[in-house]
Parts: sequence; structure tokens; C-alpha cells
Amino acid sequence: MPDDERFEGATVRKAANVYYGGRVTSRELDTADGTHVSLGIILPGEYEFETDENEEIELLAGSATVELPDGSEIEVGVGESFSVPGASRFVISTDEVVDYLCRYG
Repeated sequence: MPDDERFEGATVRKAANVYYGGRVTSRELDTADGTHVSLGIILPGEYEFETDENEEIELLAGSATVELPDGSEIEVGVGESFSVPGASRFVISTDEVVDYLCRYG
């Protein structure tokens, strides 16, 4: 995805999603074509998340180690993404600030 990708005509939810005492935050938006995404920041640390639906997470800045629901671990960096099935859990750890985009569905 290009750095300058824009979500024209998107509706943004004003209130942030705040997790782990503000160490992970995101804002959700819905595009004119019905795509649901969130844009967020992860501060250094290790965090476990549950998913309700399928998620594809792309790193826009930083790098992280991700433990996927099947127990495997992967390293992801800028421009790389990973997918997590709905109704599952994953763990993400990082030593640096991570900027990410999550696509749902």
C-alpha cells in the first residue's frame, strides 16, 4: 500500500479505542465502499488481543514479533502484514513505536 493512500469519503469515529492504559490506541473508520479499518499506534511492550472477525494488520512504521493463534511466531516490519482469523487471539511485542493499519472482514 502506498504511503499516501487516502480513505476518501470515510466516516471516522471520534473516540479512540484505548488499550493497556493508553499504550495501544486506534481510531476506526468506514469508507464509502463499506471497508472497515482502524489506524493505530503501539508503544513498546507486549500485548495480547482477541479478534471478533478476520483482521489483516499492516505495519506502517516500526517492527514487531507476532505470536499467531496457531502458536507460530513471525517478524513483521514496515510494509509487511499478517492475518489473524476471527474469534482468535494473538500477541504482538515490540521494542519501538509501531504505526499500523488494520483491515477487518
